[in-house]
Amino acid sequence: MGTVWINGHGITACEADINAENLLVADRLAAAAQGDYSAYFDLGVAYSTGSQGVPCDLIEAHKWFNLAAVAGHEEAPACRAEVSDEMTAREIAEAQRRARQWLTASTRKAA
Repeated sequence: MGTVWINGHGITACEADINAENLLVADRLAAAAQGDYSAYFDLGVAYSTGSQGVPCDLIEAHKWFNLAAVAGHEEAPACRAEVSDEMTAREIAEAQRRARQWLTASTRKAA
């Protein structure tokens, strides 16, 4: 049996589960780097819920939902709006800056 951790909420996770979560996020990041808009959405969900081994981060969630929405994902605009309701204007501006930064970096790699 693998190593078992107990977090502050009393929830246990074995090493295999944590590694699987890390691999899933790594896979979604790799797919996002290739322009896969469903990966953008999946990352938005992960960051908005604090699942798949990533912490809850509404700025990152908004960034990924924004990228998915721009790419045409049908559910992303509603998810972005929902996340926005819990963010300050400054946080939304930071999320938009990060999304532009991602797009700029992605465009540079493609060129």
